[in-house]
Amino acid sequence: MNILVFNCGSSSLKYKMISMPEGKELFGGEVQRIASKTAKPSEIIHEAEGTKEIFVEDIKSHLEAFSEVMNIIEKKGYNKPDIFAHRLVKGSNQIGKDALLDEASFSFLEDLKELAPIHNPPIIEVIKACKENYPEVPQAVVLDTSFHLTIPDYAYMYALPQNLCKELGIRKFGFHGISHQYVSEEASKYLNIPLEKFNAISCHLGSGGASLCAIKGGKSIDNTMGFSPLQGLVMSTRCGNLDPSVLLKMLAYEEGDFSKVNKILNKKSGVLGLSGISSDIRDIIKAKEKDKKSAATLEIYLWRIKKYLGSYLTVLGKVDAIIFTDTIGETVPLIRELVCRNMDFFGIEIDEMKNRNVEKYPSEISSIESKIKIVVVKTNEELSIAKRACTLLENESVLVETN
Repeated sequence: MNILVFNCGSSSLKYKMISMPEGKELFGGEVQRIASKTAKPSEIIHEAEGTKEIFVEDIKSHLEAFSEVMNIIEKKGYNKPDIFAHRLVKGSNQIGKDALLDEASFSFLEDLKELAPIHNPPIIEVIKACKENYPEVPQAVVLDTSFHLTIPDYAYMYALPQNLCKELGIRKFGFHGISHQYVSEEASKYLNIPLEKFNAISCHLGSGGASLCAIKGGKSIDNTMGFSPLQGLVMSTRCGNLDPSVLLKMLAYEEGDFSKVNKILNKKSGVLGLSGISSDIRDIIKAKEKDKKSAATLEIYLWRIKKYLGSYLTVLGKVDAIIFTDTIGETVPLIRELVCRNMDFFGIEIDEMKNRNVEKYPSEISSIESKIKIVVVKTNEELSIAKRACTLLENESVLVETN
């Protein structure tokens, strides 16, 4: 069975065709910098059979990205998938678990857009495009929040009137769960520590979104994201943590226009809002020597990561590993070095030579003296999604019964 997985990020679209149940990747790639203000244009990186091709395109939306990917697939003569599988960032009462999409469930998709305003709308666009262009191919959704169901109540509850929280469904959900779960399992195997005894902090640092996850005994006990993916770290265009009074002041300034404020918080803030030149932290690193705003942006970006890292080290107690993953975590040694710098009092010491020369994954980059291992793990959300979609097909799980 061939499963074509689509994984929409805030400014990216990853895709992989995976043969199941063996989990063999047939081809894959990523559309980067979709509709983003960055120094470099959008590009499609396509990989198959050990070769890499890069197509530079002006891609203004995830829907355009989907069309370009399908054009590449058709031009290269690949077989049509047996099923499409999608990462769904946040579900609802109607769509609250991994499942196959049936006709009735499509009616619920529009209701999910506001629950994750950067991610869910493009995901839903891609799902609808699959249905329109390939109506005979079934589709599955895999929820990004499932891994965080083990977060205890004292960590997921907000200090608000609880009757209001219950009525509105307000609580910490946590995100990037598919990635955090995958890399923690891979790291525990790599370090030869049983998963049920494995304590780690997973740093999912993407080119768009980013989050840290505190993992105890292989289970999530906290995540820097909250009710939505907006909370937590400074991200490419998202502000992360914010005093609620700032939000109230912004709403007053915009005369109660929620859509304007929402757009500022989700699409005009973060690295882009701080620097004014780019939403990509890699551009900021290149500009930091000559541009004061860029230097300050990098400091703020790192400060937030280090604050959360320190707090998670405190609540976890014994920690076996710090894990770096996703685009920035995997490919930008300077970020790993700066995050770990001056953390030796926690028992975290990076080996600069190992860090600069990561050639395979997983890879340990901690020094011999480091009490906590530092590991770079290449995330593979798409493989996890494919495995879960395969299970759904075997069980014929659907979101809504139509009979």
